[in-house]
Amino acid sequence: MNNITRNQILLSFFVSLLMVSCQYKQSTEERSENTTSDQIESTSSKSEKEIKAILERILAAVGNRDAQELDDLSFDQANIAYTYPKDGQWQHKEMTIDSYLQTIRDMKDPKPILESANSYKINITEDRLASIIMPTVISKFGVASSNEVNHAIMMKDSDQWKLLSISWTAHRIPEEEREFDLNLYAHNYAQVWGSNRPEFVAMFYAEDGSLQVNDGEPAVGRNAITNVAKGFMDAFPDMIVSMDSLITKSDKKRFYWTLTGTNDVPNGTGKKVKISGFEEWILNDDGLIQESKGHFDEKEYKRQLEFGTDK
Repeated sequence: MNNITRNQILLSFFVSLLMVSCQYKQSTEERSENTTSDQIESTSSKSEKEIKAILERILAAVGNRDAQELDDLSFDQANIAYTYPKDGQWQHKEMTIDSYLQTIRDMKDPKPILESANSYKINITEDRLASIIMPTVISKFGVASSNEVNHAIMMKDSDQWKLLSISWTAHRIPEEEREFDLNLYAHNYAQVWGSNRPEFVAMFYAEDGSLQVNDGEPAVGRNAITNVAKGFMDAFPDMIVSMDSLITKSDKKRFYWTLTGTNDVPNGTGKKVKISGFEEWILNDDGLIQESKGHFDEKEYKRQLEFGTDK
């Protein structure tokens, strides 16, 4: 074999080796990039769920006039601002979270509202800071009163997301355009069952309305209904009631719900409960519950009180 042939073979070998090495490096880098991308996407998705859950708790706390819950979910120096059109000009107000919380505590005759979010647009930086755009509708007892677009900043405090600031634009809905919406009404009714304000539940009933639980004696009047709600709230301090569905049949409406809570009270079992059921409603002309007949599996409820949801 002459030198030229030998050199050509060696050159071909080294070129092949270099190409394989480059291909391996590129493949390794692609795998690394894909792995990193998957990890970022997974972390982002997890954080988005956490942020959304905190924002839903904040909205419920606003609606239930729960200053303590809002305080727990906000930084001490959080800021609030909103802007709204009035007489052809944009007005605005700013306040600290402490001022807002004090306003809630000072309410003489508080009434529940529902602030329901239409969507969440969440941008996260370094899994520590997030900006959120959140359009919402404000309603009272099923009647929408304003549309808002919230801009929130959330930041992590240790491992928990908290509210750092929130501001929004508000557009009031003209009186003549406001209509009763049973779906908003039902969502608000579910929300107040987790408010630790039993009188809020009674406000959804007519003055002489009634609430019957399974085969029990009906509670008639708002005072009696308040006592029924208080019994559940006392038994489950962390109780949340979610609306599962709403079905309308003739003059009756069926409100399907799920209750979750922990019987973490003195002389309680300390067990978690998750039970579903429904209420059959008859509404009066004012859009309030005249009669409600509630149904759930009482045997399963008692079993969970004793053993929890795991058995």
